[in-house]
Amino acid sequence: MSSETCLLVASPSMFRNRPFRFILVCALSLVGIGIPFLVIWFFRCRSTELTVTDLRTRLHRGWLSRSITEVWHRDVRNVQIEQTFFQRILGVGSIGVSSAAQSSIEIEVSGMRNVDQIKGIIDKNRISSRRAA
Repeated sequence: MSSETCLLVASPSMFRNRPFRFILVCALSLVGIGIPFLVIWFFRCRSTELTVTDLRTRLHRGWLSRSITEVWHRDVRNVQIEQTFFQRILGVGSIGVSSAAQSSIEIEVSGMRNVDQIKGIIDKNRISSRRAA
């Protein structure tokens, strides 16, 4: 069996995903009120990590407590991208991945940069995984 190759590791963007909220929280931080919100938001973004390898897509959330969801590329049946108008301008969006085993989206994360690139990597590897099987 071949070793697994990591193709992408990404976390949600704070500013690009919610620019108006980011500006508001930063403005409130100037007077000290928004600092706790900014710190919590920062750690939530950094503790969410989407990893795409040549074999699977994995979503890891949390540092103290954690949640890990994996979908093997050979089982992927659907990859969804959602972007609002402003998200398209800023180059971010939401991506969802589902497999044949579930009727709903198993991996869903918003605020990701270059969602088209992420989808392309998943699509390329799910096709090659099926050919190899």
